Amino acid sequence: MEKRKFVIALDTNILVRFLVDDDPAQADIANELMNHPSGVFISKTTLLELEWVLRHAYKIEARVVWSGLKTLLGMPLVTVESVAQVSQAMQDFERGMDFADALHLASADGSMKLYTFDQKLAKLGTPARVVLASRRAPKR
Repeated sequence: MEKRKFVIALDTNILVRFLVDDDPAQADIANELMNHPSGVFISKTTLLELEWVLRHAYKIEARVVWSGLKTLLGMPLVTVESVAQVSQAMQDFERGMDFADALHLASADGSMKLYTFDQKLAKLGTPARVVLASRRAPKR
């Protein structure tokens, strides 16, 4: 398989315009960029910021954000950094985990445990991967 050489990477605001279409002139430009013949690259940090902007600034429900991200990630000319990690994060996000937490967990090496004070994250994560932090020393 030939490795694609990217000419462009996209910033969060381009992706927001593409998904939300709240500024027609910028949305047209975003659509053109999304269909760049060489393809586009989207970093994990851009996805993280995109999800936050859509939910917090635009007040879009998590399930609608998930659907938009899934559509974006499924586009043929889109390549995402660490696609396996992002895919795992999307699965956890779909089942109710905060996207940022899901991406943090997916980005940690599979042999690591993620320690947190976040009770919801600890409940949604598997005990083998997510541990509610306490004064007890971590097991080696």
